[in-house]
Amino acid sequence: MSIGFEMRLPWGVKPVGEHQWKRECFWLYGAVSPSTGKSFFGEFSHLDKVCFEAYLQQLSLEYPDELHIIQVDNAPAHLLSKSELPDNIILLFQPPHCPEVNPTERVWEYLKDFLAWSVFRNLDELRIKIQEKLASCTNYVIGFLTGWSWILHSLSLSHL
Repeated sequence: MSIGFEMRLPWGVKPVGEHQWKRECFWLYGAVSPSTGKSFFGEFSHLDKVCFEAYLQQLSLEYPDELHIIQVDNAPAHLLSKSELPDNIILLFQPPHCPEVNPTERVWEYLKDFLAWSVFRNLDELRIKIQEKLASCTNYVIGFLTGWSWILHSLSLSHL
């Protein structure tokens, strides 16, 4: 059970949760299709150009006959040259400081809410929990999270 809206505490009492001082991490890269709910995720050791390029290569190989327009922010890791991109991938840069316009951000929010207040003994335990949650995300769930009406309308107008 997660602590939050479900738990009622007396007025003025802060919730107490376990904490973890050890810091290890990995990066989860993802692309979603708001119109179909299809998704493709990959785990990498860093958020940098090398890992991002490797992720795009994997996406390109997994779906070689599709054109992928990937919306990204202006993070340095996303600034690849045309020669570093697979032929079937186009990067669409969103306006600065606007994560709310990127559908994939809703998936990250969903995962973070699921993991809130969880403490893991090691990184592998976290990996397993995330893999299980992503495996349970059907196309319907991903579409529900990311398929805002205005995005679907824009996609229908562009014939993508």
